[in-house]
Amino acid sequence: MLGIKDFIYFISSSTIQDALLPVKLVCVGFTLFFLAGVIYFMMNSSWLQYKFLEDTTEFFSWKSYGEQQIVKRWEKIKKRMETGSEADYKLAIIEADDFLMETLDERGYEGENFEEALKSASRLVSSMFSQIMDAHQVRNSVVYDPNFSLPAERAKGVLAVYEAAVNLIGLE
Repeated sequence: MLGIKDFIYFISSSTIQDALLPVKLVCVGFTLFFLAGVIYFMMNSSWLQYKFLEDTTEFFSWKSYGEQQIVKRWEKIKKRMETGSEADYKLAIIEADDFLMETLDERGYEGENFEEALKSASRLVSSMFSQIMDAHQVRNSVVYDPNFSLPAERAKGVLAVYEAAVNLIGLE
């Protein structure tokens, strides 16, 4: 019976090592080929850049990654309200509704229409579901009724509902 010491001497003998040299070279070649492939795909993939950017942004800002994008987009929508024009109020409502729908899609809450997507997120927005649907109804009135009048106070209230919903869903 061979012992461990004898097996190690056998494997490390020059005869066996010479016989295994072509196998070693092929294995090294495959290793280098696949390593180069992994490096190539990692360099050309946006996933690594996204993950690095996400982690660094969260670390330095002390906020979740998506929060800054949400704040920027809401600032743009709120600026429309500062103009004092009813057309800008209406456009702000439409943009807010689109933003909420995009946020629902990004978080995986899908549906054939707005109401179904919102129902799939009902655990988050159950307390304000009816308010969101009322805001969406205002948006539909803005889009489909050219004579719809939208006072500034009502527009601000509708935007506040949309903002609360986006913050609930977007920052979960």
